[in-house]
Amino acid sequence: MFTNKDLRNMIIPIFFEQFLLMLVGLADTFVVSYAGEDAVSGVSLVNSFNTILLFLFTALASGGAVIICQYIGCKDKENSTKSACQLLMFSTVFSVVLSVLILIFSHSILVLLFGKVEQSVMNACVTYLKISVYSFPALAIYNAGAALCRSIGKSNVTMNVSIFANFINILGNCIGVYVLKMGVAGVAYPSLISRTISAIAVTVYCFKKNNMVSYKWKYIFSWNSSILKKVMKVAVPNGVENGVHQLVKVAISSIIALFGTCQIAANGVAQSIWSLAALMGLALSPVYTTVIGRCMGANDIKSANFYFKKLNKLTTILSIVWNGFVIAITPILLQFFTLSAEAKHLVIIMVIINNAINGLVFTYAGPLGNGLRAAGDVKFTMIISVSLTVFARLFFSIILGITLNLGVIGVTIGMCIDLIIRAVIFLCRYKSQKWTKFKLI
Repeated sequence: MFTNKDLRNMIIPIFFEQFLLMLVGLADTFVVSYAGEDAVSGVSLVNSFNTILLFLFTALASGGAVIICQYIGCKDKENSTKSACQLLMFSTVFSVVLSVLILIFSHSILVLLFGKVEQSVMNACVTYLKISVYSFPALAIYNAGAALCRSIGKSNVTMNVSIFANFINILGNCIGVYVLKMGVAGVAYPSLISRTISAIAVTVYCFKKNNMVSYKWKYIFSWNSSILKKVMKVAVPNGVENGVHQLVKVAISSIIALFGTCQIAANGVAQSIWSLAALMGLALSPVYTTVIGRCMGANDIKSANFYFKKLNKLTTILSIVWNGFVIAITPILLQFFTLSAEAKHLVIIMVIINNAINGLVFTYAGPLGNGLRAAGDVKFTMIISVSLTVFARLFFSIILGITLNLGVIGVTIGMCIDLIIRAVIFLCRYKSQKWTKFKLI
């Protein structure tokens, strides 16, 4: 089904798209810092809330991608088209309703989440959240279109759209903050504009009739309960998994806050470098969804096993090389951060521990899990992921970080223990072939 060229044409664009998003995120932080600490604090706090919503839209799009891929695999063009259109329709409706509710209760939500922060910071939060909310429907529509593009092997489309839209975003930030002196609004409006451009561009492409699967108006303006149930069967467990992960991430941040300024700063920098190290796994995960989803849609278990092995080997090799490269450049990256010698030493230790484990086992803890979900094994992967996030990642972070007084090093080891256990369980699940028994369509 897929040649090496096909796989390469999927992997490279997704990798560069993720890499670009990370760089734009750093650029946004740098630009908004010019507007003052209140602006930085407001944007940072609201983005922690926005991330949860982003994961909801991503989970919904992932559920749609699995169903689209399976219908493509069984050569059912009509139902794959219906699935894509229903994903677009539901994503739009869901995001609009959610946006209206957040706008109505915006101040109450911010007070509930962040308590009594300084009034200047709260004002920045309110401004940034209200403008951000207007972009949520565009973000959901873009994710729906991106899911379709990746399902038909057109990852280069989303990459090209991201390049253009993020250029607009950075340029807009510079104008809004440096020229117009708009503060928080100066970085919020460019995000709204760039997300709207992305949504329009991807949607226009998805209407092209010569695509393997394309949008059709008659299926968009309809409600197909059968298709939506199939999408939700994958999307809901995925959303629960991502939601729990974010909540535990907040809990671990609270733990790290107990360790003092030096370790908090070291963890913040290490997190940014870990994000860089995770790019390879993030790039390969959607490829598993497309490839395994199509194989299982065609009921071709032999090909699914073949591509599982091929992708596992490829992902492991690329991850080891990439994580090794990130370890090598970490001392150079640290030159750009104003940290004490002790904090820099902690960062290097944390990066070495994380990247060594990430390179060796993340293939089986992350992308392999995506493949199992694409095969229909969604409940098992959700239960394991949620359980380990709470009872391994959080538990070992508390034991090693607080009880054994290892601080951020203990938290790092706790996170790695979670990855190792998850990788072993998912690998055993794959080898058991139980994932071959599920039917999504």
